[in-house]
Formats: sequence, structure tokens, C-alpha cells
Amino acid sequence: MPRRSRTRTCCLYLALAAAALLAASCRHGTEELPGAASRPATAVRQMVQYLQDDDLAGYARAAVPPAQYAELETAWAQGHSRWPLTELPLDDKLPVLLAILSEKDAETRLQRAFKAQIAGQAAAVRQAAHSLGLFGVQYITYQGDYSDAERAHYAQLVTALSAWAQAAPLSDPKLAESTIATLTGAARATGLDSEDAFRQAGMTASLQRLGPFARAAKQVLASYGLVLDDSLAQLRTGLVEERGDEATVRVQYPLAGEELDLQVQVQRREGRWYLARTLAEAEAALAAARTAQAATIEATAEPADSATGAAKP
Repeated sequence: MPRRSRTRTCCLYLALAAAALLAASCRHGTEELPGAASRPATAVRQMVQYLQDDDLAGYARAAVPPAQYAELETAWAQGHSRWPLTELPLDDKLPVLLAILSEKDAETRLQRAFKAQIAGQAAAVRQAAHSLGLFGVQYITYQGDYSDAERAHYAQLVTALSAWAQAAPLSDPKLAESTIATLTGAARATGLDSEDAFRQAGMTASLQRLGPFARAAKQVLASYGLVLDDSLAQLRTGLVEERGDEATVRVQYPLAGEELDLQVQVQRREGRWYLARTLAEAEAALAAARTAQAATIEATAEPADSATGAAKP
């Protein structure tokens, strides 16, 4: 099998895993946690509601203060940022994935690759899911920039997803045919088949176009037994501690038959509560964008200085 075909199939299945991780903030049970009515806990639930509604633009607007959102939108248009997509696993692969799925003959190529590599290989797929789960937990335990609480949560998450993948009918040809048709149709509908298409659409419009694709990905996962909307609908939040403009929120949710429990840090800015890690990631994206923009301005100015003989300040 040509390397290109193997790459296409890997991208397809990695996309499913990314979609699962995109919605990895979820819900559990019906009894409220202590402090559920507090503003920090309510803010976290609202963020999850945007994901449940596949409103990625709404999520992004609620994730950062308005002035920061406007600056991020400008950085996106200049090609210096792809936040909030950078919060996703394999974010740099998303334009490539959408381009592959949007190709005219994508269904034929992906079906051919699936039949050659995956169809009827249930035992091999189960073993791969098991191995990837073990590797993922080991990586999270010893690598990466995570807090202790995040390491514990992500290890639970990877273990649950690995168990689901081992039991899911990932090698079923009929399901694969339906999956490929759903994802290729949803990808083409976005119109985001290149990096330039993302830039021209802008941040808000790109996120709006990606909403239906996220919905299609969730539908595909549900057909394999991973119903993310059920997890999102059952998520519970509560207040652990509030300290001025900082607070700790407890989150519980079911995923793939497991009950996950974590604590997240939130911060108050301009009277509203935001996820602290998301704020930090957005600020890092903006810092990188400012540096890139300054470099672009300097590079543009240098030829003009040389041509006129003017000394640079």
C-alpha cells in the first residue's frame, strides 16, 4: 500500500480521536455538586454547553475577554495565529485532514485504504488501541507541560478512550463506508480545504463553518459507541474554592463507561470567569503573533532602508 494512502487512513482515524478529545470536558449523574450555582462553576458549564451545541465560535468568544478575542481575530487574518484550534490535539493537521477529506475522489481512496489496512483486522486494531493507550498514559505521566491534576485527568481520559477503542467496531466495513461518506461530505461543506482558505475566512467564520463538521464527527463517534453529547449533557460542576479573582472548580463526567473527576482553575477578568489554562494559551498565541508581526514589519522595512541608504533607528 502506498505511503500516501496509509497517511490518509491514519489522518482519518486520528481525526476521530481528536474529535473525542475536543469534547473532553463532560457531565455525570443528576445530583448537583456543592457550589454548582456559583459563578465560577456556572461559567465552566456554559463553556461545555457551547461544545455540546457545536458552537465553536460561541466557545471562542466566551473563552477570552472581548479585547483579546479581537486581537486574536486580527492575528488569525494575518496568518500568525490559529487559536483556538491550537487547543486541539493535532491542530496543525486539521487543514491537511480537511483537504484530504474534501478531494473529489476522497471516498474511493479512503475506502480502498480501509479495505487494504483495517477491514477484518479486528484483533490488530484492538491491540493497536491497547498499545496506544499504554503509550499515552506513560507520556502523560512523565512528559508534557501538565499540572498534577491535569496529568491525573488526562491519564483517566486516555485509559477510557483506549478501552472504548478496543471494544468499538472500528474494522467494520459497513460502518467505515458510512463514516467516510459523513466526514467527506461535512469536510467539503466547510470550504476550508487549505491553509489559505482558513486565513481568508477569518477566525469567526472558520469556527462557524467547523461547527457542522464537529457535529458530524460526534455523530460518527456515536455510531461506534462513543456518545459525546451524552457525556456533555451529564457533566456536573461545583465550587472547590474561591480566592478573590481565582477559583477552583470541580468537574465530573462519564465517558466510555468510566466516571472521570477533575479540578480546573478559573480566573476572573473584567467581571467574568475564564478557564485559566485557556487564557494562558491565548496569551501565548498572542505573544507569538506579536513577535511574528514585528518580524514581518522589520523585514519589510529593511529593503526600503537599504534602497534609500537611510540608517535604521
